[in-house]
Amino acid sequence: MSESKTGPTATDVVAWLESVEHPVRRADGLALHRLFARVTGEPAVMWGPSMVGYGRYHYRYDSGREGDALAVGFSPRRTSLVMYGLTYAPESQALLNELGKHKPGAGCLYVNKLADVDSAVLEKMIELSYPYVVGTLGT
Repeated sequence: MSESKTGPTATDVVAWLESVEHPVRRADGLALHRLFARVTGEPAVMWGPSMVGYGRYHYRYDSGREGDALAVGFSPRRTSLVMYGLTYAPESQALLNELGKHKPGAGCLYVNKLADVDSAVLEKMIELSYPYVVGTLGT
């Protein structure tokens, strides 16, 4: 059975975020780090080379494949900010209309920059999604 390529690493999150080349992505990444850490109460952990995660959950598919994944998090990618785990909680779906400019993905949201979204709505989505992912999706 194959293992996930995106597991936790020992990379220092703040040092990695400070090394992000794009100045807006770097600033937004540091702001997201403070927000996710405050709301979840979890320490930040690098998952793979570019994902910052808060909390984790264990998953098991009917096929027998299983592993661990970050509960919620983000990645300041070259073309956009990607936020993970914020759309799984049923209550979060209703907030998408209030969030601001974003594009939905499979289990993630793409945002050009933090200034494009309502920070209070984003905070509420983290508040709702983190316990849902840990308590409902995990085995």
